[in-house]
Amino acid sequence: MSFLPTDEQRAFARSLDAMLSASDTPAAVRAWAGGDPGPGRALWGRLAEAGVFALAVPEAYDGVGPLPVELAHALVELGRHAVPGPVVETVATAVLLGELARLGEPGPAKRLLPGLASGEWTATLAIAGTESERHPVPYALDADRADAVLVVRGEELWRAPGHGPVEVSADPARRLARPAPGGELLAEGTAVAVAAGHARRLATLATAAQSLGVGRALLDRTVAYARQRTQFGTPIGAFQAVKHRLADTLLALEFAGPLVFGAAVTSAEGDVAAAKVAAGEAGYAAARTALQIHGAVGYTEELDLSLWLRKARPLRDAWGDPAACRAAVLGACS
Repeated sequence: MSFLPTDEQRAFARSLDAMLSASDTPAAVRAWAGGDPGPGRALWGRLAEAGVFALAVPEAYDGVGPLPVELAHALVELGRHAVPGPVVETVATAVLLGELARLGEPGPAKRLLPGLASGEWTATLAIAGTESERHPVPYALDADRADAVLVVRGEELWRAPGHGPVEVSADPARRLARPAPGGELLAEGTAVAVAAGHARRLATLATAAQSLGVGRALLDRTVAYARQRTQFGTPIGAFQAVKHRLADTLLALEFAGPLVFGAAVTSAEGDVAAAKVAAGEAGYAAARTALQIHGAVGYTEELDLSLWLRKARPLRDAWGDPAACRAAVLGACS
């Protein structure tokens, strides 16, 4: 099995990198966190024009997918540029609706998928635990900004009528709220549970790819700072302790990459969980390294570095924290 990207996949990733590099994403992130979604929605439109969301939508509903490997490449670039908004949840919603249609429930897909593929709609998704009477519906990301808030409760798929209060998050650009109860029942039956399983795996994979991108961005910025910052007349990057810390960070990210893209090829639950553990931990380690090497300046919100620093830990725990993913890996091996 080969995990090397094709020329087309490399070109797609480069095109996204070039577009996002020219889009001033730090300003969009700060505006999103401050209550102004305008720049973020404009960025969302450019991503849709580039075909990012169409990768998760079947051809029958104006998409080109599902293409999980291409989605993984796209999400790495979105992580590298700290793109705000419920990107993971939107592509997971597209996978859920597409799978529902494949299983004989095409109604929700006809209503929502063309808008998701074109970028006209954004969506967020919350999937309740199997013991829904004991575990409340989890938080949904950016429910106050999404055009559609979907909730899976057991074998029922609902479109929520709204959301509860927006809660404080470690990352100000990740706005969390519980979906309001009730709303419109879109589908019910065993097909919902099966489709939700597919959506959950895709969300876990996409979050792993985002974590990998965040980690790479943090490492790049930290290496550049270590070359620039001097102590005793010498760049701090020349010191052995700094070199070793950066090398350890690079190794963790390099080992996580093949796991992420390998999981995109197989879509196996154990592979996806392993990728999430490796990428989430590597991204979080990159954040700790970046903060240590930058010193006190790393704590300041004025420095763009903070936008990536504050994403690493929430992404590590989103759609499967390390303990849950390790348990899934062990379960797949037993």
